[in-house]
Amino acid sequence: MGSGIHMKVKSPTQSRDAELTKAKILDAAEEEFGQGGLAGARTEAIAQRTGVTKAMIYYYFESKEGLYEAVLERCFQGHIQASSDPTWHEGDPAEKLEGLIRQFLARSAQNPNLPNIVAYEALQNQGKYFKQVGVPQYYETMARILERGMQMGVFRQVDAYHASVSIVGACVFYFCCRENVKFLWADKDIMSPEMVAAHMDEAVNLIMRGLMI
Repeated sequence: MGSGIHMKVKSPTQSRDAELTKAKILDAAEEEFGQGGLAGARTEAIAQRTGVTKAMIYYYFESKEGLYEAVLERCFQGHIQASSDPTWHEGDPAEKLEGLIRQFLARSAQNPNLPNIVAYEALQNQGKYFKQVGVPQYYETMARILERGMQMGVFRQVDAYHASVSIVGACVFYFCCRENVKFLWADKDIMSPEMVAAHMDEAVNLIMRGLMI
């Protein structure tokens, strides 16, 4: 005999529609958080950008804080997944460090909202959500590469975590302050592929030459 209870199962089409809606909300929220951080963002503005209701946003993400955390997770997913690869801790430390830095620069160039979101996270939340989504793991991976390189006599002696913070700073300042530094190249688009590639090479060369023995 049947139990009389009927479970509603979403069809593949419904599931696809839900994922598309969530992606649209995340895209709009990323723009909004990039302009004002968690404190300055308005769910009404996110709803207007997306063409959905506030109720729909809360249905998927429960709260503005839940939406913010989901945005951070999506923004940093590539960085965190890349840093989890155990092969970073094998082979030539100099090659591994340069590879990690170039990957970081490439992802930073692809997401111009990320530096602003990170800055607001520090100012408004003192890094609370930054830690919750696992971003410190990236610094830990870089520090381990540096420590192994020092042990092998490839890198000069540095404080691995201070050096990691300095490396990330040298990479992202260009993107974070692009509206300030753009005047140094008045006749160029500093976010063009050519200018981003030039920044990548300059940053990598500066960092690696500063570390190598």
